[in-house]
Amino acid sequence: MVRSLASAMRIPQWVKNGLLVVAPGASGTLFHRSVLANTIVAFGAFCLVASAVYIFNDVRDVQLDRQHPTKRFRAIAAGDLSTPRALVAAATLLVLGLLLPLFLSQPGGFYLILGLYVAETMAYNLWLKNAVIIELGLVASGFFLRSYGGAVASHIPVSTWFLVVVTFGALFLVVGKRSAELRHVGTTNRLVLQDYTAEFLHSALTLSATVVVTAYCLWAIDTSSTGLSSIKHQIIPVRLSTVPVVLAILFIMRGAESSDGESPEDLLLRNRTVQVLALVWAGLIVGGTYA
Repeated sequence: MVRSLASAMRIPQWVKNGLLVVAPGASGTLFHRSVLANTIVAFGAFCLVASAVYIFNDVRDVQLDRQHPTKRFRAIAAGDLSTPRALVAAATLLVLGLLLPLFLSQPGGFYLILGLYVAETMAYNLWLKNAVIIELGLVASGFFLRSYGGAVASHIPVSTWFLVVVTFGALFLVVGKRSAELRHVGTTNRLVLQDYTAEFLHSALTLSATVVVTAYCLWAIDTSSTGLSSIKHQIIPVRLSTVPVVLAILFIMRGAESSDGESPEDLLLRNRTVQVLALVWAGLIVGGTYA
């Protein structure tokens, strides 16, 4: 039962909550005691709440998941975790996730972020999952709220470039996933894919990638107090960080539009080249921000 519950919680998906580290990391304050503590609390809260939502969604979609080539192996769809126990687990995780931010100093702003995440995710699961275009925005907003939540938890001011990169970066990941799904599993198990064409998703992927690359480069060369090339930082490694960003985006685009339909999540979790690029980017940012 413990193994089935852990599977239903989709613990590997917690890697998405690493976005909470981006704003504190880029600001150069991540390792300040209070900021690090706040970031850990925010990360834990998002992990618990997200797992609760995942379980609720699996309960609701159990019949559809049983027809999916891979989702049929999920704990609830496979019958390893009963529906009543799954709902109790989801409720418990949600309560714990909503209690955890009480450890933050002035948690009101973070509660707003977390509340928006729950509301949007539930709206997506219950009503808007098959609303063409709208569903892309809702899923992307989950990534955005995670990224912005890291700043809100520690009351860190963020630049316009940060918001643009995060917004279109989230859209890029979601469109890449849809493109991969359309090529790999078709429209049977995700009805909204019937309203998309490969050409449209290619255009949307190109659009979002273009904005991400442009905004990140501008953020990297920005010398203002909220720019990555702030006077407080080492300029050379920060500006060199644009190279792994561009290469990683190209790899993700190639994977999403390949015949195998590799989603961004699969690439981030399994592709060694993309993982190395992510580590190089992180190393350059850490070196430029904290050296």
